[in-house]
Amino acid sequence: MAIPKTSKNAIIVVSALGALANFAKLLRRVEKERRSLVIEKRGTPKAALLGIREYVKLAAPEPGVLKLIGAESKSKGTDKITSTQIEEIIRDARAKRSKHFMNLARNTKLF
Repeated sequence: MAIPKTSKNAIIVVSALGALANFAKLLRRVEKERRSLVIEKRGTPKAALLGIREYVKLAAPEPGVLKLIGAESKSKGTDKITSTQIEEIIRDARAKRSKHFMNLARNTKLF
């Protein structure tokens, strides 16, 4: 099965079987052309293959967002909490939530 040739802006779409048979070629193409492709199974998109640079752009927040989060953390004083303190806060919040739902369940009449 040949790898589809597309114009620079077109989306590359391959079948799952085609992706399996040509994975090394597709991987090189994604890296070389800095493109993404969609993998379909029975005509339905199931996955996407993209280069690591594109993935990092999607996964990592923009620097401006990080600066805003940092400034908010400093203003609230939460920039000085340790990971142990964070875990304790989460544990307490989960316990309160669990207790709240248990009380709701006791006070709710199902019939």
